Amino acid sequence: MDFLGTVINYILNLGAPVFVPIIMLIAGLIVRMKLRDGISAAITLGVAFVGMSMLIAFMVGAIGSAAQTMMERTGIELSIVDGGWTTMANVSWAWPYAFLMFPLQVGVNILMLVFKKTNTFNADLWNVWGKIFTAFIVVAVATPIVGGLIALILAFLIATLQIILELNSGDINQQRIEKLTGIPGVTCTHRMLFFSAIYYPFDLLLRKIPALNKPMDAATLRSKLGIFAENHVIGFLLGVTFGLIADYDVPATLTLGVQAATALMLFPMISKLFMQALSPISEAISDYMNKRFAGRKLFVGLDWPFMGGASEIWFTVIVAIPFTLIWSVILPGNKILPFAGIINIALVVPAYILTKGNTLRMVILAIIGVPFFLFVGTQFAPIITDLGLATKAINIPTNQLISNSCIDAPIFTYAFSFIWQCLQGYFLPLFLAIYWCVGYFFYARELRKESHQNIVEQ
Repeated sequence: MDFLGTVINYILNLGAPVFVPIIMLIAGLIVRMKLRDGISAAITLGVAFVGMSMLIAFMVGAIGSAAQTMMERTGIELSIVDGGWTTMANVSWAWPYAFLMFPLQVGVNILMLVFKKTNTFNADLWNVWGKIFTAFIVVAVATPIVGGLIALILAFLIATLQIILELNSGDINQQRIEKLTGIPGVTCTHRMLFFSAIYYPFDLLLRKIPALNKPMDAATLRSKLGIFAENHVIGFLLGVTFGLIADYDVPATLTLGVQAATALMLFPMISKLFMQALSPISEAISDYMNKRFAGRKLFVGLDWPFMGGASEIWFTVIVAIPFTLIWSVILPGNKILPFAGIINIALVVPAYILTKGNTLRMVILAIIGVPFFLFVGTQFAPIITDLGLATKAINIPTNQLISNSCIDAPIFTYAFSFIWQCLQGYFLPLFLAIYWCVGYFFYARELRKESHQNIVEQ
């Protein structure tokens, strides 16, 4: 058992830029893709992951520092340190039962494919840590209520539910994602898309406003605003604005403007590498499936970065930063200081898919969404800190709490991890679980109707 855990942890610790291309290469070879084409596509995919990671780290370093300066100027002190998603991943992998989650995810995916309950092959196996994260939160919350063994069983049941829902989410979002990205046969199986269920009722209301229900994606804005809607110009203007708010001097302000312009200009270029790598693999898989399973299409489920070329995403991410800081100061009960998670992709990508890239609605939804992330980050801090101290996975100063201000799918994770507290008379998690289920049901119904309409039109 220990040997199996060591092997699985070693493979997954290679990281997404190495692990995901290996999985895709193997998948390509299975469907009879030429070795040279498979190797080329896999390496290109690895390059794309590294490039996207470098750009995000670059933005966190530049804009995150400005955001930190803004907070320091307010004089507000928030006690929980924001360790970002990497800290959460490290803590998750240190959980004693973490290695069991990898075979569970693979097994569930295979069974659902065999019994035709999904058409998605989830190649995003590196992000199995998201299921581990949910599971150890369930154990921490449920153990004092129902006992250790039952809590552990519940943890793996909830993790299994998350695996199933990720595949279902990949299925229902596939056509819209393909239309937005232009990459055929690919979908996103990241749990961050679960937040669409929280946004959905709000977006229905926003659609009632005529001005917000018109095309407002990057291409439309460029046709109306010209140069002021170009990525590099938007990035420069936003960077300069941040520099002024942070009270930077002129050279530092202009430097931040150029840095933000650089990031927004390079993101679409990196995104093209994802398209270059994924298109031949997804086409090979589709051809293979069409030959052996007439009338059935198989989609490849991936992490979110292949959508990272969308200007709408990065514009909204940057605009959301000052509102994140404002919410962190005024939100009752918040104790987390946003920093490592200040570039909150999980806040924006669900809004991008839900609104089909309507930038204004994306910004409004992001502003509405921030408090959910801060609330959950605050609630999880003691549990994350305790596990980090117990496993020594991360260095935590004495009497310091650590968490994350951009926990993926915050309401799903919180609601289904804390739902057992209704046995103690605390019903907020149960209410949020019901809210999420209803939102997800109606959003899924909309996507299925849209997919059916597209099939009829074709």
